[in-house]
Amino acid sequence: MSQRIIAIDQSTSSTKALLFDDQCRLLARTNVDHQQYYPQTGWVEHDAEEIYRNMVEAIHQLVGDEAKTGQHTYSIAITNQRETAVVWNKTTGHPIANAVVWQDTRGIDCCNDLRQRGMTEMVMQRSGLLIDPNFSASGVKWLLDHIDGARQQAEAGLLLMGTIDTWLVWRLTQGKVFATDHTNASRTMLFNIHTMDWDDELLRLFNIPRTMMAEVRPCDACYGETTVEGIFTAPIKIAGVLGDSHGALVGQMCFNTGQGKVTYGTGSSVMVNIGENPLPAPQGLVTSVAFTALGRTFYGYEGNIYSTGATLKWMADQLQLVDHPAEMEAIATSVDNNGGVYIVPAFAGLGAPWWNSQVKGAVFGLTFAATKAHVVRAALESIAYQVKDLADVMAQATGGALTEICADGGPTRNAFLMQFQADMLRTPIVCTEVEDASALGAVVMNGFARQLWNSFDKVASLRKVTRTVLPHHTTEHDRLYGEWRKAVGQLCK
Repeated sequence: MSQRIIAIDQSTSSTKALLFDDQCRLLARTNVDHQQYYPQTGWVEHDAEEIYRNMVEAIHQLVGDEAKTGQHTYSIAITNQRETAVVWNKTTGHPIANAVVWQDTRGIDCCNDLRQRGMTEMVMQRSGLLIDPNFSASGVKWLLDHIDGARQQAEAGLLLMGTIDTWLVWRLTQGKVFATDHTNASRTMLFNIHTMDWDDELLRLFNIPRTMMAEVRPCDACYGETTVEGIFTAPIKIAGVLGDSHGALVGQMCFNTGQGKVTYGTGSSVMVNIGENPLPAPQGLVTSVAFTALGRTFYGYEGNIYSTGATLKWMADQLQLVDHPAEMEAIATSVDNNGGVYIVPAFAGLGAPWWNSQVKGAVFGLTFAATKAHVVRAALESIAYQVKDLADVMAQATGGALTEICADGGPTRNAFLMQFQADMLRTPIVCTEVEDASALGAVVMNGFARQLWNSFDKVASLRKVTRTVLPHHTTEHDRLYGEWRKAVGQLCK
């Protein structure tokens, strides 16, 4: 009987279900979008119930009646948008409010207060993170402080909190398993990356009861069983859970110190494996648990960009300059340059290395000569500039220029963007066969959990490179980047 692994990739904009075999070959995929809610300026929410329903629907579309034939042995792996926090009542099973998305900035007052109280160093030392509303803690605190009765219910032990993986596992197992993995835990600002457990001092700092926190397991652990609302006649295993950026690092087979990747999604994550010692991060970066597998813990330097793919979606959905982001490459290359136009997409503030949640997005350099093509090109270029901002800091921290960047995500299909990115970084960009590297990383962890593989070397050989984009550096690229830095500098004064 053949093995089939269903990888759930629950992202900021949709839920994908991808079917892999036991050789990490992608067989099929489905995708179900979910609604984005923006109730106030700076607020970004998701309906956690909708996300669960969409996951079930995606799995049903993926396997259909084949799930009941007995031809294959199925299991589920999960990778997810990180930091987005759900708070729910463990008795009723219902969230007390919409999920607070990682892009949400309502926790900024809490974060500013902690910074003013001199807590930055303590939080960084324990969690590896900067104090910022991007991470889960301040959003959860806000819900407890502002939802009627929430604080009292939390103190009475009636409420649970978790990132999206925790919520999905809890629902899939009908409340039998309340657990998260080390990578998602390390992005909450409540987890101690040295003790590898929830930190009582950090929980007190945000006034979050420990009773709300899930059991923390390795990425390659088993997380219970499920029939997925009766899609399967007998329960199947949930095995392998990790955050999406960490999944991409694993999916790119970056098992060795110094290997790194860029994930181009709604936002973008630049992460490099720094080995088994949680080194302090240089300014503008954070230290997270990169992944835990085969009894070992690996850490990573990471920087997160809030708006990359989201910028392209904004161009299509809000400005309606294009019908679909896939059209942007042809439009961008219809002009020779950006015409002096620069877009700083600080829709939810600026992430690493700036960490300024209060600035707003802006367009610079508009003249009567500027056309739609210049604006579209500037949107694509903004992605490459933001990645370079991070890569330069990371290269300095790791002692030299990055030798290779592994890239994944939908925007890697944009040849103009990939070439411009390579030119900006002066570094080859390696694009792999599986665009959904996060899902592949979850599959790898699933295989470790179920002992399909027992070493990193065995799965590392499965990486298949589709193309390598070599840089074409000119002094013009230095000038363009200099103008970008000036634009960002005007916002961050």
